[in-house]
Amino acid sequence: MKIYIACDHGGFELKEDIVKFLKSNHEVEDLGPKNYDPDDDYPDYALKVAKKVANDKKSLGILICRSGNGMVITANKVRGSYAALCFTPEHAEKARNHDNANILVLPADYLDCCAGNCNCKKHLKIVESFISSTFAGNNTRHGRRFSKILSIEDENLK
Repeated sequence: MKIYIACDHGGFELKEDIVKFLKSNHEVEDLGPKNYDPDDDYPDYALKVAKKVANDKKSLGILICRSGNGMVITANKVRGSYAALCFTPEHAEKARNHDNANILVLPADYLDCCAGNCNCKKHLKIVESFISSTFAGNNTRHGRRFSKILSIEDENLK
């Protein structure tokens, strides 16, 4: 599976760890930043991942920043990009299974020990849960609800 990943300065350390973790089993495209820059802006990176995932229906995306909120807001502006802010592996599983999320957003400052010391690897458990889960399907109540989201998208294009 192809996975696009990016972050801002607040998620740089986690991104580097996640890329190493994923490369053994997945094709990973790191969309930046390549170097830590305390003055970078999350919308630039969220947009890169959202566009790639929206255009590559078989891919997934991962975005990381301090709170996760800016990344979610930005990524969800792109048609076909469905970003979910997840704090636990269970939350990530439901984002995929119930909501058909195709982009995982991680809040680096709210993953317990991850803000500085990543020895707990909670972020990797969330990533694994997200990428190993699938959408429940169009013929389920979750599919019915997702169809309503698609209708909202279509209505807003008029």
